[in-house]
This record gives sequence, C-alpha cells and structure tokens, in this order.
Amino acid sequence: MTRRRWIADEVSGDRAILVGEHAAHLAHVLRARVGQDFDIATGETVRRGRITFLKADRVEFELGEVVSSPGLSPITLLLAVFKFDRMEWAIEKCTELGVSQIVPVIARRTDAHLASAAAKRVERWQRVARQAAEQSRRAGSPEIAAPIKIAESFSFPGALRIVLAESEQRTLLRDVLNAHQDNHGIVLAVGPEGGWTDDELQSFHQAGWIPASLGNTILRAETAAIAATAIVASARYFL
Repeated sequence: MTRRRWIADEVSGDRAILVGEHAAHLAHVLRARVGQDFDIATGETVRRGRITFLKADRVEFELGEVVSSPGLSPITLLLAVFKFDRMEWAIEKCTELGVSQIVPVIARRTDAHLASAAAKRVERWQRVARQAAEQSRRAGSPEIAAPIKIAESFSFPGALRIVLAESEQRTLLRDVLNAHQDNHGIVLAVGPEGGWTDDELQSFHQAGWIPASLGNTILRAETAAIAATAIVASARYFL
C-alpha cells in the first residue's frame, strides 16, 4: 500500500516535524499513531518517516531511508492576478504539474480590488500549493512569492524566459522549447483576464523575453497557465 506523503514544516538532520493545522489533520482527522510510517518530503528529497511523538499541534518523525529525489529542472510561473477562485485552481493544478515557484503579478489589467487584496491571499495560496504537492506526491511544495508589480516582472531572472502572448502568430511554446533544449531554468509569464497590454508585451520584448503562443484559440488565464505548465513539464521529460 502506498504511504501517504507529508511535507515537513521543520527538518533538522534525521528529524522532521509537522506543526499547527498540518499536525492536527494527521493527529485528529487521520488518527495517526506513534510508530506509524509515512513518506516525509523535506524539500530536497523524500524519506521514510516514523512517528516518534504526537500531540494535537505537533507531530515528530524519525527519518529513515530515502524514497525518492526530485529530478526535473525548475519551472517558475509568473502569474498575473485574476479572480481568486480561478487563480487558486491554477495554483493547485500547476503545483501538481511540477512548478517550483509561483510569483503573482499585478498587471495593468488586474482588477483594482484584486490587486489590493492579493498580498493577503498569499498564505491561503501557500496552503493550496502545499495540499496539492502532498496529494501529487511531490518532494516539496512550490514557493508562493509575495505579489510583484508588472515593472518588476520584466527583469525577473531565468535561463529561458517566455511570455505567453495572444498576439503572437508565428511561434508556438513548443517551438521555443524545441529550440532551447539545454536550458534548465524556465520562467513562464501568463497574463490576466484580457491578456497583457501592448505596452507590457513591448516591455517584455525589450527585456529579452521570448513571446510564444498556445495556439489559435483564446484561453482563460487559468487554462493558459495549466496548459503551458503541462507543455513545459512534458518537454523536460522527453526532450
């Protein structure tokens, strides 16, 4: 039987700890017991963990053998802020697909109310990502960064930086990936509802980003983020 996986809140040597609501779910909802084994993700690897101490708000594990290690190159997603329910869905699915970092971006077409509330949603987005990472048996949860302004996005670092653009007619995302197979750090920028403005796309271009398309149809922001992440994740496996 496959052991359930948990992402440790704290790791020190051969010891890992879950705290707070994370621990409470294991202790009370799942009724775990001292001596029970789980897979514990430490961010660098996944190890077998045996419960040595258990309370309502704290569960401690003794770490044993390595079960698996992450093998894919990093994928960073710059995700323009859009309606929060749809954005949470995108964060969940992109986490399952393997992104290593998600950076919310306040774009020019981001609704003003959403822009002002975005910083307060980071903690919730982190919980969504953690739950998705555990469910999909990842070695760690992606970093959910604090929101940045669009001007900061243009200089965001990465070995291969791709901005998805509805106006791009010639180059598909898969074409860019095929032409840059040796890159090990990919950054994807996905626009808000309504897409990037012409000025934003021009600034991305001037900063060295490569514009790419997902095809002829117009996708919702969350669909574009998930589709693009899936294409990149697949390319990392098979190119």
